[in-house]
Amino acid sequence: MARPSVPSSQKALLLELKGLQEEPVEGFRVSLVDEGDLYNWEVAIFGPPNTHYEGGYFKTGDVCISILHPPVDDPQSGELPSERWNPTQNVRTILLSVISLLNEPNTFSPANVDASVMYRKWKESKGNDQEYTDLIRKQVLGTKVDAERDGIKVPTTLAEYCIKTKTPTPDEGSDLFYDEYYEDDEMDEEEEDSCYGDEEDSGNEES
Repeated sequence: MARPSVPSSQKALLLELKGLQEEPVEGFRVSLVDEGDLYNWEVAIFGPPNTHYEGGYFKTGDVCISILHPPVDDPQSGELPSERWNPTQNVRTILLSVISLLNEPNTFSPANVDASVMYRKWKESKGNDQEYTDLIRKQVLGTKVDAERDGIKVPTTLAEYCIKTKTPTPDEGSDLFYDEYYEDDEMDEEEEDSCYGDEEDSGNEES
């Protein structure tokens, strides 16, 4: 008996997860909170070497990024609908947007007003105002507990930070998880071929 069909959203997320494991986004660690739940991800950000965030392992927090906002017209936000969520966005593009946000925070529409004020004071003082950097150092030290608990070695050099592309092996758990999701599709295709012979494909695909 064939298993129940898997929603297309789960198939898409599984492909994204595998893609991020095989070709990681630099500075991020991506995993599932529960191996059986593709809708609940855990994303950790490593502080880039040679920055104030070096040695940091950040697993929590809120971000304010236009592409995560619903695609509605909201004149109050100052955002165009085209800057908001659309179906072309995926986990990788969101992670890249987070990197962009960290490199150049938007202090005119901050999610954390206090942090925005501290950052602007630090930048305008050319680094003389230490409140911003002192807070970062305190937060970085606080993340060491999380890293130790998760058994994570935080990269502190560029060589460690620049992740090499991972080549999956056949016996990896993620491949077994992948096969579990797709073996029924392959079976259904074989059954479909045996039932319908050489009829032409209609060309209709679920997007």
